[in-house]
Amino acid sequence: MSTAVSQLDEIKDDAWSGGKSPFAAEYGKIMMWFFLLSDAFTFSAFLVYYGSQRFSQISWPDPDVVFQSIPGIADHGYPLVFVGIMTFILIMSSVTMVLAVEAGHRRAKKEVVWWMIATIIGGLMFLGCQALEWTHLHHEGYWWGSFPDTYKGADQIGALQFSNLFFTITGFHGFHVFTGVLINIIILFMAMGNVFEKRKTYLMVEKVGLYWHFVDLVWVFVFTFFYLV
Repeated sequence: MSTAVSQLDEIKDDAWSGGKSPFAAEYGKIMMWFFLLSDAFTFSAFLVYYGSQRFSQISWPDPDVVFQSIPGIADHGYPLVFVGIMTFILIMSSVTMVLAVEAGHRRAKKEVVWWMIATIIGGLMFLGCQALEWTHLHHEGYWWGSFPDTYKGADQIGALQFSNLFFTITGFHGFHVFTGVLINIIILFMAMGNVFEKRKTYLMVEKVGLYWHFVDLVWVFVFTFFYLV
């Protein structure tokens, strides 16, 4: 009886002594998740404030009217087409990042390099499209603290709030994309320099991939709030 009790105590000690981490996650990856969680709170605060302003105003700019142009091609008549292209580009860059991470798991250096290049190109294309959109909207009269003269009376309050929040939130997201592109470039050069081959792990690619997927996911919410609602 005493032997059975002592064995049971040993089992309990093994179960509650800490042992192997239940998540089995590397420290840097856990820290990345903590950072992304805190960043998610920031974006959530921005979008919640936007929503509160959007539905507290009597009038608000119609997305189908504001975003009906294709900069450099057509000034009107194509609602949400250009932002749809932007969204597609960013989603495809997320796909190429997935492929880079998968190649990293196989330690296929050449594939990692090419998929990282594709991801960087996608990020740069998205930023270029955003610059075109901002330039066009500025030409139309939208900017921080300003809006087109076509808005009258109570419409002006909604238009002003829309302008301020649109450029602030999309600019904040664009800064994240820009930062992600820079980090991806660094990772690319590290891969080309055989840094990860010497470490015998491409874990850094996966960590950067988490950040890039987060940026893409945030864009889905930004796209929904500004362009669809």
